[in-house]
Amino acid sequence: MITRLKPGRPRRWILSFLSVPVLYLILLIPGPGSNPPLPAGRKAFVWNQDQYWSALESRYVAARGTEKKYLIENIETGLRQSAILTSSLNKKQYLADDTLFDEIERNIFVLAPLVASCPEYLDKYVISIVRLRSAVKNQSRGWDMDALSVRDRMYRLLYGSRAATEEVLLQTPHSAMPATVLCDDERSATPAMKILGVTVHSGDILVSRGGAATSALIARGNDYPGNFSHVALIRVDSSGQAQIIEAHIEKGVVIASLDDYLRDTKLRVMVLRLRSDLPALSVDPMLPEKAAFLALQRAQTRHIPYDFSMDFRDTSKFFCSEVVSDAYSRFGIKLWMRLSSISNPGVASWLADFGVKHFETEEPSDLEYDPQLRVVAEWRDPEVLFKDHIDNAVIDAMLEGAERGEGLDYDWYMLPIARIARAYSVVLNLLGKAGPVPEGMSAAAALRNKKFTAHHADLAGRVLEGAREFQRTKGYLPPYWELLKLAREAKAPMHF
Repeated sequence: MITRLKPGRPRRWILSFLSVPVLYLILLIPGPGSNPPLPAGRKAFVWNQDQYWSALESRYVAARGTEKKYLIENIETGLRQSAILTSSLNKKQYLADDTLFDEIERNIFVLAPLVASCPEYLDKYVISIVRLRSAVKNQSRGWDMDALSVRDRMYRLLYGSRAATEEVLLQTPHSAMPATVLCDDERSATPAMKILGVTVHSGDILVSRGGAATSALIARGNDYPGNFSHVALIRVDSSGQAQIIEAHIEKGVVIASLDDYLRDTKLRVMVLRLRSDLPALSVDPMLPEKAAFLALQRAQTRHIPYDFSMDFRDTSKFFCSEVVSDAYSRFGIKLWMRLSSISNPGVASWLADFGVKHFETEEPSDLEYDPQLRVVAEWRDPEVLFKDHIDNAVIDAMLEGAERGEGLDYDWYMLPIARIARAYSVVLNLLGKAGPVPEGMSAAAALRNKKFTAHHADLAGRVLEGAREFQRTKGYLPPYWELLKLAREAKAPMHF
């Protein structure tokens, strides 16, 4: 007996078969392009001192061959000069354009190659830098933080002194490198505990650097390239137990234990604290604790998604800086006295491809320049500090490509699959779970991130190989400007 197929059944099968490629083609349609509005009147800072950096390296090479007693004499002269300059800053107020600060900068960089070749003086050099940075921060309280010349001065002195210090540290054996540097132990009335050998108080701000390629991009991709990519707020209760309130790309705002916070890759951590002599704290010394408790309560009572657009005015979503700035703003403290800016069209285009829509915002690295804050301590992992520098050099080389018009590519044929993964993630988000695509991130951005991360890792591996060869032939680790040269060379033959 022959069974006849009903006339409609083959048609439905054919339609079902054809719907798969049709759906795939529909899901291949790219989303709208981005044309980010850039902040007016801003420009990226450029050192433009390649010859100076090369001269410093030559001085280091020469210092390694100098008879030790003469080397020590020069170092001690430089340290005495540093003490005199710091004393001058502590005696009276100076304008930001005073030539005294040019002298300070010169002394910092002249001393660095000498100390790098004589690590016995490392501790004294680090202490001198800490004292100078503290004095500069005190001076900045009387400066106009909206003035471009002031911002340039602060960056040259604070970022520059850290860069000089780290070049010295990297030429020092790991066993002799101090992981924790104590700075200003600013008075606080809030509950306290120990973290990484430092006494921290409720309301303190933890500024850190992650190990991901996007962390390096966040740190370097603004008008004042820095070393930090993440901001968190610490709350210490009356029993001395700490909770960290922070925003993660994958999960939004979360409350982490101290162990969880430290378990995430941290290439460096800086502890910042509000000055105790601020008018608001003079009235209410427990203000930092109240701000931290407010942030904790909000994270406990509602889900706050991650803000990829970096809109610090939108309180429905938070990126990491917003967790801190919004909590303090509720108590009359405006952090980031001068907003960060991203004015380079190429860099802004890359960030827009990751979902950023606001290019005058609150960048983690720039929080250090806020005169309202003291640097309490800085911690670096000696084992991965060089990785941090390689990551920075690779990103800087890649962003030079962005300035030349190079775009962020992705595997276009994977877009339908990524969109399905994003739809699945949306369902998981509604159930309170994290999906394969972070909440609020587009499918194309997720693919770009994957390609960007792989490209960064490839370049970083090539730079590391070049750095090892440099060290083998010259006998010392390549300083940052040499790493940047290696990154440019590694990138030159590659298409991205």
